[in-house]
Amino acid sequence: MRSKSGVGIVAAALVAVAAVCLPAPANADTGTTRYLVEYSAGNAAQAKASINAVGAKIVTDLGKHNAAAVLVAKSKIEVLRASRGITWIEPDVERYPMSQSVPYGITLTQADQIKAPNPGNKKVCIIDSGLYTGHEDIPKNVTGDSDPGGAGPWNVDGLGHGTHVAGTIAAVNNDLGVIGVNPGVNLHIVRVFGDNGDWAYSSSLVAALDKCVAAGSNVVSMSLGGPTASYIEQKAFDSANKKGLLSVAAAGNDGNTRTSYPAGYASVMSVAAVDSANAHASFSQRNRDVEISAPGVAVKSTVPFVSTSTVTVNGNTYSGTNVEGSASSAGVTGALVDGGLCQSSGAWTGKVVLCKRGTNTFADKVAKVQAGGGTAAVIFNSDPTSLSATLNGTSTIPAIALNGTDGNTLLSLTSGSPSATVVNQVTRPASGYESWDGTSMATPHVSGIAALLWSCAPTKTNTDIRNAIDQSAKDLGSAGRDTSYGYGLIQAKAALVKLNGGTC
Repeated sequence: MRSKSGVGIVAAALVAVAAVCLPAPANADTGTTRYLVEYSAGNAAQAKASINAVGAKIVTDLGKHNAAAVLVAKSKIEVLRASRGITWIEPDVERYPMSQSVPYGITLTQADQIKAPNPGNKKVCIIDSGLYTGHEDIPKNVTGDSDPGGAGPWNVDGLGHGTHVAGTIAAVNNDLGVIGVNPGVNLHIVRVFGDNGDWAYSSSLVAALDKCVAAGSNVVSMSLGGPTASYIEQKAFDSANKKGLLSVAAAGNDGNTRTSYPAGYASVMSVAAVDSANAHASFSQRNRDVEISAPGVAVKSTVPFVSTSTVTVNGNTYSGTNVEGSASSAGVTGALVDGGLCQSSGAWTGKVVLCKRGTNTFADKVAKVQAGGGTAAVIFNSDPTSLSATLNGTSTIPAIALNGTDGNTLLSLTSGSPSATVVNQVTRPASGYESWDGTSMATPHVSGIAALLWSCAPTKTNTDIRNAIDQSAKDLGSAGRDTSYGYGLIQAKAALVKLNGGTC
């Protein structure tokens, strides 16, 4: 679980990134696996003879590139790799048609059951880390303000948090990436966090709220928070509420009963997180202020970067995520060894060290590998789900994170100390997509749906919208409102029926 301790008044409402490992595709009839084989220039005949000698079959000849795609038994890969004229072997990895996917939160919240004819008649103000406006899936009807505290231009987002939030709300309904709960809604961005995710002050949040009001916003979305209430801040939100603004904030990711602010103010909706099975997320706060729940586990949305973070062992490539803050590398190689929890440094000079999640922080694990002379750190989750992490700092070695399944597969190989190559490259800015966990991810579902409902019933008040959401929620957990789910899972269509009979 990825935790951004800096994103918020004191602490962020953000955790985790997900990725999927795509193993080399196997041929079910022959038991062989498809690989790309490169040979030295002018040595095609010898290379093809070597391929035939191990019983492999050429399926695509790429002679112009001194290469070929072959079907070969895994047991013969190392023999072929050592054959005369062969210079490189790698999995012939899959490529897919680029198309739009529908995040599970869209259907889980019934957002797909409402077709608003004029979503642009309402505006959501996002107070966060800015927005990468050049993203292919971000709408163009966006305005913004930068915080007087100097966080940076509103239309730049080196952190990615604000862009992820914006995509959940309003990602365009096109042939790319994902779709938001309310595509077409107007967005106003107020940036209060810098690219390093450092905390902002309560005064910055109040100033940002004022900018939202001045921009004519209807809903304020805040995937942020901190443990201490502020009298002046509370008055500001109370005032905005009286002016007709609906404020929505993350309940927090500490997994305890502490209240986070501004979510804890009566004039603000506090949003908890559930997974795709409607189960309360373990990291999500539980307290009497929790009002509503929304999807917050493995939520796929837009990010302003594209990362390639892989480890290749015995010809198989496992895809993970960049450990934020770690060094970039086009490829470092070393013997794969088991570092356990990586709580102390070992004799790891020149080695790729496998670290299991748990006990100590991600930063400490990478620091221990670095101190032990390791060439790269590979951290894997304690369960089958994918993992992402941040150092809240930097390292001089690359570090990537894997899901528990792939991590345990690699762990089973460490007894032989096979050669491992780690690639860790991040391209910024770029139109990327990642799945993250957190009440930060749940909050924009509620913000976007609130604006969607309001666009269908433009004469209703913020109180009407809030009451309709609460009264129509899918009850989860204990009957009635409880501290984990609040009133339950937000249901867009049911809320619209409650609001005006379901007409849009």
